[in-house]
Amino acid sequence: MTTIGLAVNRSKPNARVVARELIQLLEQRDAKVLIEDKVAVELGRTDLGVTLAQMAERVKMVFVLGGDGTLLGIARRFASRNVPILGINLGYLGFLSEAEPDSLENAVEKVLDGDYIIEERMMIETEVIRGGRRLEQGVALNDVGIAKGSFSRMITSTIYVDDMYLGTYSGDGVIVSSPTGSTAYSLAAGGPIVSPNVNVLLLTPICPHTLNARSIILSAKDKLHIRVSATHEDIGLTIDGQLGFKLKVDDVIQLQRAPYNTLLVKWKESSFFEVVRKKLQGEREDVPNWR
Repeated sequence: MTTIGLAVNRSKPNARVVARELIQLLEQRDAKVLIEDKVAVELGRTDLGVTLAQMAERVKMVFVLGGDGTLLGIARRFASRNVPILGINLGYLGFLSEAEPDSLENAVEKVLDGDYIIEERMMIETEVIRGGRRLEQGVALNDVGIAKGSFSRMITSTIYVDDMYLGTYSGDGVIVSSPTGSTAYSLAAGGPIVSPNVNVLLLTPICPHTLNARSIILSAKDKLHIRVSATHEDIGLTIDGQLGFKLKVDDVIQLQRAPYNTLLVKWKESSFFEVVRKKLQGEREDVPNWR
């Protein structure tokens, strides 16, 4: 029997309605369903309730009901377990999601019939080093940002790649992103869009103080060390824009490819370039043919 987990963003207005429908559709196909404890209580299905940690150990796949932010959080918790994730978009953009609430039956059929593919998305591992001691650790699917506070003066990031000096960037900070994160904060800061099947690290300055500071694409095998300095103490590190750590002057941030990937469920007929076109450029009635 196939076991499917439901990770639900309870703040979304129609999350419980979608969850109920998914439970019904999955059980009609003889699939076993597990949902988070609090959601299970709200739905009156305490027999299905588990913690996220228990879910990660017991499911074949997890359906994430929410937006991109919800999926990022689940990806960080489930990636080391090699659990595939299907995003069901209840948010605004839904760039990482593959299904919509109006196509739940189709999504369930595809999953249970094995009519899908798995995309492996590389992740970024980061550590904060202070005075030679490792203080904080984390993993990101999208990006790691090093930036000044809202009202602070600029910060300086001195960057080394495999212990070789790359350069010094002064401005609002820098972003180190994965290919998945190239369509997020890095894109807003002027970085390029990178196809997710190309394993690279993308370094993008945030509002640099010099005109010649541009994004750099590095090998996924590279290890970065970034030393931060400023005339103030309002410096922070963010992971996927969700987790934050307070930095101090002369802290060193180490970044490299994580030892595991996020596994995203995708339909066979869709493509990254189609998603980019629809989500970022808007749908068009006629799709030109190059032939």
